[in-house]
Order: sequence, then structure tokens, then C-alpha cells
Amino acid sequence: MNEASEKVFLSMVIPMFNEEANIEELYSRLTKVLDRMQKPYEVICVNDGSRDNTLEMLRDLNKKDNRFKVIDLSRNFGKETALSAGIDFTCGEIVIPIDADLQDPPELIPEMITKWEEGYDVVYAVRTHREGETWFKKMTAAMFYKTMKKITHLNMPVNTGDFRLMSRQAVDALKELRESHRFMKGLFTWVGYRQTGITYSRDPRFAGKTKWNYYKLWNLALEAITSFSYLPLQWSMYLGLGVAFLSFIYGFYMIINTVIHGNKVPGYPSLMVVILFLGGVQLFTIGIIGQYIGRIYTESKHRPLYFVRETLGLNYGNDYQQSPL
Repeated sequence: MNEASEKVFLSMVIPMFNEEANIEELYSRLTKVLDRMQKPYEVICVNDGSRDNTLEMLRDLNKKDNRFKVIDLSRNFGKETALSAGIDFTCGEIVIPIDADLQDPPELIPEMITKWEEGYDVVYAVRTHREGETWFKKMTAAMFYKTMKKITHLNMPVNTGDFRLMSRQAVDALKELRESHRFMKGLFTWVGYRQTGITYSRDPRFAGKTKWNYYKLWNLALEAITSFSYLPLQWSMYLGLGVAFLSFIYGFYMIINTVIHGNKVPGYPSLMVVILFLGGVQLFTIGIIGQYIGRIYTESKHRPLYFVRETLGLNYGNDYQQSPL
């Protein structure tokens, strides 16, 4: 890390995928907040394979204000990896990831810094209201957080996103975690250190449409559960034991019933129900095991998390995009 990089106080990290409609407003609101700090800062924008004019607008932004730096990934790797890439390139004393859609207000940053000055390493933002989201999404989000709290050893704060402040010590610890299947909210919690939260009301998107449909959210939930808990494997074992026990009881009942009443016409419907039920249980259990085996397979290949096609304004870097730890 060179001298120029050591002087940076705050590094912002913004993953972007087709966010051309939000860039100008994001720049305006961020600079208003950050310029008032009167401390050197950088804003690292990660273009995650956008198909609109996001990259071209980021290039223009870098020419206009060299504090806004650009990482152009070789393709779309997903938000979790794009966020990791941005964090890898930070050099600030503190780091704050934020989304480009302005649902998380930049105006909250001074309050985060105040908490950091009190001695906290991680200051996360807790959503008290989630404007612009359906009741179903809010309900499923609440269920997800409750499930994560029950089946993992993580004390992951409820209703939090990626918007948070992290000290350099916490960031350096986070950069040591190089698994391919990444659930960043869990990793933020897993590294530990002194953490606290501040509350805010989340705004709707400033412009554009969310990239997160229910299918992607479901897959992210699976990533979270299988990355931080093996309880589903235990549950599948208990389910198998329970079914075996019920089958034993049912078989014993059939023997006694045959001895007392004789063997009547074979019960084809009940036989089919039992066969289909047992087959469903087996497929369900195999599916759970397959989720974990698939993750073992992916991790065993030790592929890099991402590749960088181009950087703008970054005269320093790291080796993460070239080879994994």
C-alpha cells in the first residue's frame, strides 16, 4: 500500500449492476455528506457486468471526480462477490458498503462514524421500516432472520443489510474469508469484534427495478443456511428415524391385524401412499445432502472469486483477483 492510499480515511464500496438511472443522484447525495467530513475519502464503484450504460457513466464520473474509482469485473459474478471485490481494494481506515439504489440513506454515515469513534469496529444499520416492499417480502424476510437465528450460532442482527461501517481491523479479517459461496451478512457477523446498530427507515428505490426476485432471494437464503449451519442434515436424519419408527409401528399393527382378522383384500391405495411418502422423504433428504456436497465440490476447485477486466483511479491493488488464498 502506498503513501497516498494510507491517507484515505473512508472507503465507500458500491456494487453496481444496471444502475445507470441512480448514478447521478447517488453522486450528488454522497458528495454532500462526505465533503462535510473534511477528510480524504474514496468511493469504489464495482461494475458487476452491467448491460446498460453504467460503466460509461462511471468512467465519466471518474474523469469528473477522481475520488470515485472504478472496478470493472470480467463478467457478472453476483452482488456478494462484487461487494467482496470492492472491499478487497479498499485502503481506508474505515469502510462502508452501500447499495446504489439509495434505499440506504448516505445521510446516516456521520452517525455511523460517531459510533466508530466511541470504539465500535462494526456499526450496522437496522431497518425499522421498509418502504416500497410488499407485505409478503417483509413477512418472508422476518421468517428468514428468525430461522437463521435458531439454526446457526450467529447472532446476526435482524433487518440489516450490507449497509454498515467496518474498521480496518474488521475488514482485514473479512478479507481472509475466501469461500466461493458467500453470504456477506453472515460473514460480517462471523468475524466478530465490537458491533452495535443504529436504526433508520429504509426508503424505496430512487429509480429502476430491483434485481432480486423471489427465486434469487430463495437461493440466497439457501446459501445462508448451508454456509453457516449443518442442522438441515441433522433434521433429515431425524426425519428418517421418525419415518422408520412409524413404519415399524405400522408393520406391527398389520401383523396383529392379520392374525386377528385374517388377510383381507390387499390395500393398494394405502400401499401406494406409503411408497410415495417414503420416496418423497428419500428424495428430500438426498436433496439436502446434495446441497452440501455441491458446496464441497465448488470449494474444492479453489477458483478465484472474480477477475478484474479494468480499474480506473486505483494505483494500488491486491492479489485476490489473480489467485485465491
